[in-house]
Amino acid sequence: MTDGPRPTVATSESVRLGVLLAAVGGFVDVYTFMTRDGVFANAQTANVVLLGIDAASGHWASARGYLPPLIAFVLGVFTAEAVTRPAVARIVRRPVRAVLVIEILVIAAVGFVPASAPNAVVTISISFVAALQVTTFRVLVDQAFSTTMTTGNLRSFSQAVFRRVVAGHKDAGVRAANFGTVIAGFLGGAIVGALAVRLLDVRAAWVAAGMLVIALALFLFDEWRDVPRVRDPRV
Repeated sequence: MTDGPRPTVATSESVRLGVLLAAVGGFVDVYTFMTRDGVFANAQTANVVLLGIDAASGHWASARGYLPPLIAFVLGVFTAEAVTRPAVARIVRRPVRAVLVIEILVIAAVGFVPASAPNAVVTISISFVAALQVTTFRVLVDQAFSTTMTTGNLRSFSQAVFRRVVAGHKDAGVRAANFGTVIAGFLGGAIVGALAVRLLDVRAAWVAAGMLVIALALFLFDEWRDVPRVRDPRV
């Protein structure tokens, strides 16, 4: 009796999906930077720092302006967690795909927001989407990673390279390749985002929405291929 095919990694944790979502992360960061006065809406570190600076200076009105994207990010995390709760899961049978659909709808809607609209309309929306994505997609094969920022991925890549070169761990070489690919995807998304904004201005958001449609299609494609995979109960 022979063993059946060895299950491969779940689609939600695959390098293919990780690279694509990282590309969306890079794209969206460039999009808000170029169309919304130099704002990076994916990560909230800058908002917390600027909030602290204004609070220390007594500029309370300005400080309050940093609260909406922070609150939107928290609500995005709450939403991503809520769709996996048993009570909600009975209604939302495939929460990971549901998150992608929400992302697609929000980012597509952002493409309709004119440049004359307040920046907060877009940055709050993107903060919400970033929280959804970073909370839902946290594992690359067997390692924690992020699709919306690259600092942690760069650290993991560097550690893996060191362990492969210095300690000779072969599995570290695979991890280095995985993280290197994701970092390259983030950079590639940033480049495509810059080009798209130059051509399409605020409507470039629709390109990012299209990339997320491809990400959603990966789940359907893998389901259609019926390749044995490690099961992710969320998808």
